[in-house]
Amino acid sequence: MAPTEAANSPNRLPPPLFSARYRGGWFLAAVLLLVVLSFATLDLQWAQFLSLDAAHSMGRFVAEFFPPDLSPAFLRRVGLGTLETLAMSALGTVLAAVVGLALTLPASRLHAGQRAWARPPTRLLLNALRSVPELVWAALLLISAGLGPMAGTLALAMHTTGVLGRLFAEAVENAPPGPAEALRTQGVGPLRVFLYATLPQVLPQLLSYTLYRWENNIRAAAVLGVVGAGGLGQLLTFHMGLFQMGKTATILGAMLLLVALVDALSYASRRVLTR
Repeated sequence: MAPTEAANSPNRLPPPLFSARYRGGWFLAAVLLLVVLSFATLDLQWAQFLSLDAAHSMGRFVAEFFPPDLSPAFLRRVGLGTLETLAMSALGTVLAAVVGLALTLPASRLHAGQRAWARPPTRLLLNALRSVPELVWAALLLISAGLGPMAGTLALAMHTTGVLGRLFAEAVENAPPGPAEALRTQGVGPLRVFLYATLPQVLPQLLSYTLYRWENNIRAAAVLGVVGAGGLGQLLTFHMGLFQMGKTATILGAMLLLVALVDALSYASRRVLTR
């Protein structure tokens, strides 16, 4: 019997218990058990959350947001805050992409025979940058940069550098090795091999990663104002702290529109890049 016929035979024996297929099943069972234990150990007040009193309180709270403040003077302030948030996210993402791309080569092993002595410390640096949330980076940078968008932009750039640097390095290491090997056998140096063989193959993927992180940074920039880092988040914190719910509703609406716009632009751009 041919190997393909044996593989498709209905009478063949099942694979051993600890084969790759069954190990995947055991892993899934372990994850489900962890989820069940998480629900069991956390003190989640589901009965109180789903009660009529909770629903009434939430309805009363949501009703305070209406009508939103649509006065021209306040809309002008919200518009400026929206532009500031957009600029913070865009500049922070561009800075992160540039620095992350610069760290891609030392964080990567370009071929099997490469020693890549800089790879472990560079990966450790990238891990450290992305392990600290944007809010924490902003709170730390406020000491040196002061209140305003400067601290927020740098916070986004530092955290996103860790994320994009790791994603870029993984993309480079997983690139098809054929073109790079062809240049390497001709005596071409590592930098030129990266620029002329590896980078053109992974560039659409790098741009897609950058656009996706820009979407995330829009959301992050909108809440960095909690620590005084400028943008819509700072307006939101100020007016919500004063219980001015009409103004808060206008700011939340601007956040939703901004995120929806950037999501649509990013999605369209990724569609163009991946064609």
